[in-house]
Amino acid sequence: MVMGENILTIVVPCYNEEEVLPETTKELGQILNNLIAKKKIASNSKILFVNDGSKDNTWEIISSYSKNLDYVTGIKFTRNYGHQNALLAGMSLAVKHSDMIITIDADLQDDVNAIYKMVDKFIEGYDVVYGVRNSRDTDSFFKKHTALMYYSLMKKMGVNLVQDSADYRLLSKRVTKALLNYKERNLFLRGMVPLVGYKSTKVYYPRKERYAGTSKYPLKKMVHFALDGITSFSIAPIHLIMTMGIVVMLISIVLMIYTIIEKIQGHIVPGWSSLMISIWFLGGVQLISVSVIGEYIGKVFTEVKHRPRFNIECENYSEKMKE
Repeated sequence: MVMGENILTIVVPCYNEEEVLPETTKELGQILNNLIAKKKIASNSKILFVNDGSKDNTWEIISSYSKNLDYVTGIKFTRNYGHQNALLAGMSLAVKHSDMIITIDADLQDDVNAIYKMVDKFIEGYDVVYGVRNSRDTDSFFKKHTALMYYSLMKKMGVNLVQDSADYRLLSKRVTKALLNYKERNLFLRGMVPLVGYKSTKVYYPRKERYAGTSKYPLKKMVHFALDGITSFSIAPIHLIMTMGIVVMLISIVLMIYTIIEKIQGHIVPGWSSLMISIWFLGGVQLISVSVIGEYIGKVFTEVKHRPRFNIECENYSEKMKE
């Protein structure tokens, strides 16, 4: 890679980030200016904020910075479409002009100084550079251990995830173009990026506490996101249901044989408790099975409608890149 000629765009999804946005702009701006001064990226490299239907003054702040700072640009969604779609929208726009794209959250929990290492790895010839946290010391006991269990479960289901890597990564132009060819609506970029392939590496960094504001990923949203990852990349739950069905059927056959033998021998089968347990157990298994199958059918329903992933109200990135 030729130093100084590669355009970098840093894509930052934003949802109600008015408290942290000034500091985010300041820190990322310093990173850009330092890289330009070292001639590692082109002088027209940009920060692209994606306003994901914020209800506070996030877009007003982005607009103000865009007018006063040449390296700040923005996209405004018509409504809230979600974090993954915000990332995708930023990449879809940035890939037209950029040689490399870095995605990072606005909350400054991810160490922005890792961007220097990412750019160095890109110059060395890597197409994908994953930002990987080197510890989970800032996580609660519950979050730390559930995360480890989740990565273990995904691995057993055959889903290729980079452990302890979220959406902080660098992608080259050709990887981004390849990624955008995946047309599914149920986005799980952490699982999709490894599917693309190409030469990849990791850079490690310490994850910090959120600079300001509140987390946009409460427990309910995290669980939903985790389930999305499982159902988008694996049919293992369907296989599990089939296995459970076979096991329950075998148990039923054994119990049926036992009942017939007891009847032939003239013994009274005391069955109230066992019958009620069986009914509730089988009822629970059936409800879970129908729910899992319904989840997959729902995803198919979403995909076949081919609705747009997002709608953009306005953006100034394209105009600034032409200047």
